[in-house]
Amino acid sequence: MDFDLSDDHELLRRTVREFAEGEVAPVAEELDRTKAFPYEIVRKMGELGWMGIPFPEEVGGAGGDTLAYALAVEELTRVDSSVAITLCAHTSLGTQPIYLFGSEEQKADWLPELTAGRKLGAFGLTEPEAGSDAGNTRTRARLDGGEWVIDGAKQFITNAGTDISGVVCITARTGEDEISNIVVPNGTPGYEQGEPYRKMGWNASDTRPLTFTDCRVPEANLLGPRGAGFKQFLHILDIGRIGVAAMGVGLAQGALDQAIAYAKERRAFGKPISKFQAIQSKLADMSTEIEAARLLVYKTALLKDAGRSFTLTAAQAKLKTGRLAVRCSEEAVQIHGGYGYIEEYPVCRFYRDAKILTIGEGTDEVQQMVIARALGA
Repeated sequence: MDFDLSDDHELLRRTVREFAEGEVAPVAEELDRTKAFPYEIVRKMGELGWMGIPFPEEVGGAGGDTLAYALAVEELTRVDSSVAITLCAHTSLGTQPIYLFGSEEQKADWLPELTAGRKLGAFGLTEPEAGSDAGNTRTRARLDGGEWVIDGAKQFITNAGTDISGVVCITARTGEDEISNIVVPNGTPGYEQGEPYRKMGWNASDTRPLTFTDCRVPEANLLGPRGAGFKQFLHILDIGRIGVAAMGVGLAQGALDQAIAYAKERRAFGKPISKFQAIQSKLADMSTEIEAARLLVYKTALLKDAGRSFTLTAAQAKLKTGRLAVRCSEEAVQIHGGYGYIEEYPVCRFYRDAKILTIGEGTDEVQQMVIARALGA
């Protein structure tokens, strides 16, 4: 059992960290405040190959593995969650369905632009009555003259409404007891993106509702066999949880970094507050929990790369890291005192960004259900 990263993985970690600190950190507060999508940053990440890390080179990807992807997500989230979730949702949710279940023609049509980051992918699962109860999909698709005619609505969808959004893979009921996944390109008549949500956090990421009204796409846009959608999206969600879990570790680590730096500078009663046992206890607990969570995330990535079952560990990692991100960001705010409540300090943004990690990609309660089932309970 080797806990050291390979030279390639370590190089990627350093490179992404330098990029995050040099390119993302200086603009993160402004992007969050103005709710501006980070087009320039996404363009640069695409040029660096990071928008397609876990995909083979033959489909335009970087030829990396899941661990490399998790490392990149973690390092980006140390600095800014909006940039990280843009990459995360694009890779795990928007591009993976086409790579895993698409035909050779579908892959040739869509993957090169997606893996290069020139276009963004989105995944449309959640609906007003189908979130945790994902099988309760109400969006419908019927065949008519060689086309799927789609009617329905999706909500809380990431990456679907930007100027570079390319496709959304949606779940739709194609029969009474049948759910399928269908690719809908942006610009298709009848497919409309609503106004962005006003959110607590992730303000520089694109999140909005979608509507489909007599929306027609070719029959060939079906992903995989008809009726295989439920099984497909469960697998996609397992993969997505690795990325979101890496975000949890990254945010927690970023909060700890900020807390340590501030505690060394802030003086009270004649010495830095880092010298007080109460502060040291907080920092020690945060560091210990982060290291344990990080190992769980890396184990999940390695299991996937080895072709082994990772449903249980993905749910455990997502549950652990989401809660940890909330706790660490809260402690970081507490250590900052009044300044932690001021937007100019990153921990304020971290605190707002953290909560969604216990909700998105399956709530904590759903993760507990998945874990209990995997344990045979």
